[in-house]
Amino acid sequence: MKEETTEHVQIIFKSYSDLFEQEIEEPLWAFVLDKENRLYQIDSIPFYTSLIASNDIVFADIDPATKQLVYQKTVSYGGHSTVQVVMNDESIVMDDIRDIFSNMRCVSEVVNDDFFVLDIPDDVDYKQVKTELDRLEAEEKIEYAEPSLSDVHRKQTEG
Repeated sequence: MKEETTEHVQIIFKSYSDLFEQEIEEPLWAFVLDKENRLYQIDSIPFYTSLIASNDIVFADIDPATKQLVYQKTVSYGGHSTVQVVMNDESIVMDDIRDIFSNMRCVSEVVNDDFFVLDIPDDVDYKQVKTELDRLEAEEKIEYAEPSLSDVHRKQTEG
């Protein structure tokens, strides 16, 4: 077994954004798992990149032109999910909404004044999280999207 490392690197994720109607690049932090084989474990919550979540293991290579690490493919999924949340009601304090999910052990990061992202760990019951998201959305306090939902979390919310 390889020795654990705390070395961090940034990996560039390139994708087309329907929201922005253009190509975007998003840098995410990752732990170096195996530098020789170019394997890294994501240690960020993606703001915009779909189908990637914290703890996923990815393969990345150096772009010869920019000398930056660029995502190539996902090697294995870490079981976490990412949810994007947009605030709809200016009278509500974003941190109050974030606290609801923090109490469910979901870490969040603020992107801007009305947008934050949630990381749902693999051992959190997503059915409870989704119930709260649906309630807040029904009350028109938020809107949300699930750009990266793990198989475990998807099964917890199926019929």
